[in-house]
Amino acid sequence: MPNKNGQKFLCFLPKVEKAKTGKPVTQQNTSSMIVETEKRVKLKTPDELLEVIKERCFVRQEGWWSYEFCYQKKLRQLHVEEEKVVQEFVLGVYDAEATAAFNQNLSDISTQKDPRSRDASQRYHAHQYTNGTICDLTNEPRETEVRFVCSEPRAMISSITELSTCKYALTFQSPMLCKHPLFQEERPVWHIINCNALPKDYKETKAEEAPFKNKQITMVTDVEYPSNHGSEQ
Repeated sequence: MPNKNGQKFLCFLPKVEKAKTGKPVTQQNTSSMIVETEKRVKLKTPDELLEVIKERCFVRQEGWWSYEFCYQKKLRQLHVEEEKVVQEFVLGVYDAEATAAFNQNLSDISTQKDPRSRDASQRYHAHQYTNGTICDLTNEPRETEVRFVCSEPRAMISSITELSTCKYALTFQSPMLCKHPLFQEERPVWHIINCNALPKDYKETKAEEAPFKNKQITMVTDVEYPSNHGSEQ
């Protein structure tokens, strides 16, 4: 193949090995391996990245209700009139033990949805909030799973849903989590194509220049030869 100046090169495409699944085996060049090594050495856990909001509370208004989330403290459902709380339910108090138990099978870094999800945008870091206000319908304390996701531009409550009776999921946008590689989209694998410059007088061999181009080719089939009378049988 020629470059922009017309100089010709002979190039060799890399051989991409495939695993038993039939998918290409991930390869990394030296520079990317160094970067990954540095990340492992200096890497902060999601909880360490979230420490910047440790003393903060966040409020989300949804119709009649307001939701107040205080990091690693508690989550409240409020109705406010004239700057006074007239109705309140605690949807959970931070439970470090339950959070650790929930994440024990996911190593030091807990990423959920499916924690092994290939789509980084579907991953989240989970905390458990338990022992909230008793639910009238179940006679059990309310509880909430708080899901921290990588999302710009600022830290805020993005949604809260009731998964089942008095059991909730709060999604919290966390730009700080975007610094963690598990919440970043995987980069495509690069393969190196090696090329050698060809001499200027190099000419490609064409079919019509083959050494036998003017010779007639005769197909030879099976031929029966008369046997020699003196030969051994």
